Amino acid sequence: MCRLFGLSAAPHRVHATFWLMDAPDSLAEQSHRMPDGTGLGTFAADGTPRVEKQPLAAYEDAQFATEAKTRESTTFVAHIRFATTGGTEPSNTHPFVQHGRLFAHNGVIEDLAELEAALGTYRELVHGDTDSERFFALITKHVDEHSGDVTAGITAAARWVADNLPLLSINFVLTTPDELWALRYPETHGLLVLERRAGGPSGTRQLHHSSRASTIRARSAPLARQPAVIVATEQMDEDPGWTPLRSGELLHVGSDRAVSRSLVLDRPPRHLLAASDLDAHAAAAQAEL
Repeated sequence: MCRLFGLSAAPHRVHATFWLMDAPDSLAEQSHRMPDGTGLGTFAADGTPRVEKQPLAAYEDAQFATEAKTRESTTFVAHIRFATTGGTEPSNTHPFVQHGRLFAHNGVIEDLAELEAALGTYRELVHGDTDSERFFALITKHVDEHSGDVTAGITAAARWVADNLPLLSINFVLTTPDELWALRYPETHGLLVLERRAGGPSGTRQLHHSSRASTIRARSAPLARQPAVIVATEQMDEDPGWTPLRSGELLHVGSDRAVSRSLVLDRPPRHLLAASDLDAHAAAAQAEL
């Protein structure tokens, strides 16, 4: 299953260091196959998105994932890809950039011909083969149709997909230079949120998070002094504040770090896929590590 990680320290820019895989000889690497891509998205001080990503299986460049990447940003998004749709190419590796926003997705959406038909001219934003990038383009289209209201655009796009396309999951994290959104839908895969106080539970610790499978690690010394909001596919430390998003719940972290959670999808998908509906490769990619 793809791994998602999002962080907002708004309104402050903070330094954070990411490792998108542990060392190649780690237990996680011995136990699980190599991922199909890793990516980190941040924003420069002027709001320009910066994406660093590599399709590992194609290029066998484990150094890209295991080396530490220290970046400064207000928001961050990291992604580990286990491919379901599209090959291991740079154009299929998350996160994606559209209209100054970053997006990473975990799940499966089928009937891409129908999805492309709904995009119209926004099909031009799509450069790869994935369902994820096409879903992002649909969100971008609906954001534009709602005069730049990202929450309204996400809601409209997610509802359209739920009503019209077969899907396993459309969990995602979307960031701008100073805001973050995350959606969980439906219950297939979990998505957790932590409103972390400065210094964590003790009030003195820097951020040091690690996923159970050791596929994403994040560290930030400034978060010993600054609060933050974190979104992840799994609980990454012992903080008791981790809570799951409900199916259909949209999280928004504003530019002042104000958090809102709203139920934007209160009905099941028209066609919920099961693992048995997927081909062997896609089913394996969506399995829990």
